[in-house]
Amino acid sequence: MRDTTLLLVGHGSRAHGGNAETLQFAEQWQARHPDWHIATCFIEWDAVLLDAGLDLAARESRRVVVLPFILNAAGHVKMEIPAAIDAARLRHPLVTFDCVPHIGMGHEVLAVLQGRLDGLMTELAVPDPRTTGVILLGRGSSDAGANGELARMARWLFEGNDHDLVDLAFTGIAWPRLETVVQRQVRLGMTQILIVPVYLFAGRLTERIAAQVARLRGQYPGVAFALSAHFGFDEGIFSLLDARAEGRDLPAGGLLECDGCKYRAAAQAEHLHDHAHTHV
Repeated sequence: MRDTTLLLVGHGSRAHGGNAETLQFAEQWQARHPDWHIATCFIEWDAVLLDAGLDLAARESRRVVVLPFILNAAGHVKMEIPAAIDAARLRHPLVTFDCVPHIGMGHEVLAVLQGRLDGLMTELAVPDPRTTGVILLGRGSSDAGANGELARMARWLFEGNDHDLVDLAFTGIAWPRLETVVQRQVRLGMTQILIVPVYLFAGRLTERIAAQVARLRGQYPGVAFALSAHFGFDEGIFSLLDARAEGRDLPAGGLLECDGCKYRAAAQAEHLHDHAHTHV
C-alpha cells in the first residue's frame, strides 16, 4: 500500500489520440520525480474516467491528492470534481482525499503566455507593437467566471507590453469569436496580428484554430499573422504542478474554493451542468 497517489485529472478529448499528450506529460512529470506515484484519469472521452481513477488510486494508496489539470474553473472544477471526490470518500472511508486548485490563470500562466507572445514577436522579426495586435484565444465557457479569468490574462498582457490592442476571443460557446476580433483589429490599423491560444494540449479545437488562421491569411493578405502552439509541456506548467503536489497551494482541509458552496449544491441537485459544452 502506497502512502500517496497524485491523480492528474485531464479534461479529455474526443479527437483520436487527443489524450496522448496528457499521458505523455504525466510520464515526463513522473520521470522528474521518481519517488512520487502519479496516475491519470479524465473527465470525459477516455477509458479511465474520474470515478474509476479515484477508485484505482484509493485501492493502492492511503491518500489521494487530486490535481485538476484544467486551466479554467468552470463546471468541471466547481461541481463535477468535488462531487466525485465526495462520493469517493463514501466508497473509501479509510482513504484521505485532498484536492488542490486547478491550473488557473495566475502569474505562472501569465509568464507562459508572455513567453509565447515574445516568441511570436521574434517570428515576425520584432515589428512595431503599436501596430501589432494580440488576440488571446480561449476555449470559451458558459461560466462567466471562467471567461473572466482569461480576460484578466488579457489585461495583464496589455499592462506588461506596448501593444495598442490586446483582445480576447473564444473558440466556442462564448463571444466574440476569432474572426470578429481579427476584423476589428484590421479596421483599427493592425498590420500584424499575434494569436495566442490558451490551450494545454492539442485536440479538435486546436485543429479548428489552425484552419481558421489559414483562412484568415487568405482573407487578409496584407496582414501578417503568427499563431503560437499549445503550451502544456512548458517548463512553467511543470513548476506550477510541482508546487501543487508539494502542498504549497493546498487549501485548508484539501477543499476547492467552491466546496460547500450552496450554489454549487443547488446546481448539482438540479443537474444544471451541460456536459456537452453547449449553451443552456
